[in-house]
Amino acid sequence: MNIFPAIDLYGGKAVRLFKGDYNQMTVYNDNPLEVAKTFEKLGATHLHLVDLEGARNGKPGNLDTIKKITEETSLFTEVGGGIRNMDVARAYIESGVDRIILGTAAVNDQAFLKEAVSTFGDKVAVGVDIKDGFVAIKGWTEKSDVSAEDFMKKMEDLGVKTVISTDISRDGAMKGSNNELYRKLSQNYSLDIIASGGVSTIDDIKALSDMNLYGAIIGKAYYIGAIDLKEAIEVAG
Repeated sequence: MNIFPAIDLYGGKAVRLFKGDYNQMTVYNDNPLEVAKTFEKLGATHLHLVDLEGARNGKPGNLDTIKKITEETSLFTEVGGGIRNMDVARAYIESGVDRIILGTAAVNDQAFLKEAVSTFGDKVAVGVDIKDGFVAIKGWTEKSDVSAEDFMKKMEDLGVKTVISTDISRDGAMKGSNNELYRKLSQNYSLDIIASGGVSTIDDIKALSDMNLYGAIIGKAYYIGAIDLKEAIEVAG
């Protein structure tokens, strides 16, 4: 299983939100590139980036920072946040990222999703942010009327290969990963599933790895010292 340490970007800084709330933001580092290089030194091979301004406003807010990371590290980098049209998708791809993550757009704009998958193939992943069993959109500020199960099936049918599944109720809350959810998803769909939200102990990493998930994202747990990244990578490997 691949470990994706996360950097959430806002105003060119590395931050974390509590349960997706922009009013509950903690700045962890003024230099995200420095954070990415630290991940690399600890043995990370993959990186998960979120442009929080993009997620809220629908246009990139941290493109220069992302480009620096892709140019100055050898990490496999995926990025999400505000990718809702082909121009923005192309801008991220041209910045050097290995994979873009479509969230709100994958729910609201099937034509765009199909075009993106057709154009960029495996470079497109879809983020399924789950709130009370339904897909949440617009930086988690709205709950759609699409159930998580229906959405996953649709992604499979459209040829999407990778899905990042986040249980919003667990994100940043240090409550542990929703293993029941990920077990169900991994059994029911032939997708590469990346677990996100609530991964807060090495036991979470072990449990997810035992399910043969494709990946797990570590965010707050790393920043507050609850998970040793080097150990997590060894356990997952």
